[in-house]
Amino acid sequence: MNTGIGGTPATGEWQIACRVEDLADGACAQFSLSDTPGFVLLHGDLACAYINRCPHLGIELNWMPNRFKEADGHFIQCATHGALFTPDRGDCIAGPCQGDALTALETRQQDGYIWVRFTPD
Repeated sequence: MNTGIGGTPATGEWQIACRVEDLADGACAQFSLSDTPGFVLLHGDLACAYINRCPHLGIELNWMPNRFKEADGHFIQCATHGALFTPDRGDCIAGPCQGDALTALETRQQDGYIWVRFTPD
């Protein structure tokens, strides 16, 4: 897959992120859109995917593979400075980037897989 300016993935290309069963019990799954890291999780039955980049520091959110949620498992958390993001919209609700949001990816579920693509606003 080609990437756009600044490491943002090119638009319009669907890619498999993971199997739906990989997201059981609140798990998250990492994937790569070319050189751009991303992750996906289920919020209820809704698949939510984001570019793995903190809007405050521009670094990856997790410090361990596939670990993106805070201890209670309700919010996405930046491991570097503790910012909290809503799982369904990626909005920062606490921390130095409050008011910013993660870059969302479009998702679809098909044939037991979660597919993602980048579609800028």
